[in-house]
Amino acid sequence: MPIYEYQCQSCGHEHEALQKLGADPILICPACTKPELMKKISAAGFRLKGTGWYETDFKSGTKKNVAGEAAPKASTPKADSSTSSKTNS
Repeated sequence: MPIYEYQCQSCGHEHEALQKLGADPILICPACTKPELMKKISAAGFRLKGTGWYETDFKSGTKKNVAGEAAPKASTPKADSSTSSKTNS
């Protein structure tokens, strides 16, 4: 569940609430009890980085990963030389 930030337009009180995505917004300010609470627009409080989720998204060329390592180079798969065709006599 995301954390939403609210600010009262009457008294300026800021409030955070853990709510479901489909929940109705909170309207009553917990500080002054007036129906002046407005939802704020804010950025996420975490960043996905490291060797995993979204590591190579929007990257090209020699750009480095967020973790600071060089971007992995693409390698071509080698053909398996151990297989040979056999004929039945």
